[in-house]
Amino acid sequence: MDVATALMSFSIAAALLTITPGIDTALVLRTAAVEGPRRAMLAGAGVVTGVLAWGLIAALGLGAVLAVSDLAYRCLQLAGAVYLIWLGIGMLRGALCAREPGLPRVMAPSAPNWFLRGVMTNLLNPKVGVFYISFLPQFLPLGVPVVPFSVLLAGIHASMGLIFFAALTAATVPFQNALNGPRLPRLLDGVTGSVLIGFALRLLTERRVG
Repeated sequence: MDVATALMSFSIAAALLTITPGIDTALVLRTAAVEGPRRAMLAGAGVVTGVLAWGLIAALGLGAVLAVSDLAYRCLQLAGAVYLIWLGIGMLRGALCAREPGLPRVMAPSAPNWFLRGVMTNLLNPKVGVFYISFLPQFLPLGVPVVPFSVLLAGIHASMGLIFFAALTAATVPFQNALNGPRLPRLLDGVTGSVLIGFALRLLTERRVG
């Protein structure tokens, strides 16, 4: 496989992976709808930063520990599940708390660091780590510098993710009036919080394959 073929093949695979709905998509879409475009893009930027970090970890070989160690995988799995449950419970609490009609979202009393939340959501998902460890090597042509080329591939994936998150965020703009009402944001918080907790429970009970 030459460099051009590797880049094209990886780009196709990464594009399909990017548009596949997942926990990152739910997080960004909920943030755009409930807290506005700026915070949504901060969350999206955090997610793609996590992607870049996993790419670098895989390129440096550090991720091999996660691939071969059941204990390391389980610890990361547990940390990720606990984090998602904490995040989901916070959203469920928001769904149960009435918000004054007409209160701008940017004036919410608490403004979580959505960039950090995006980073942590991605980094604490062991599936992402194992995927990158097994996925990236398939697109490394013989003779290329492993670390720079792996980071380049991760950068392509991250760029696609950022574009996709920007499109998701832009899609919520026409519905801003409805989203500023008291009911729909609470409904979205309830749904997203439930999804996060459900994903966490699935992560806890899922047995590692291989």
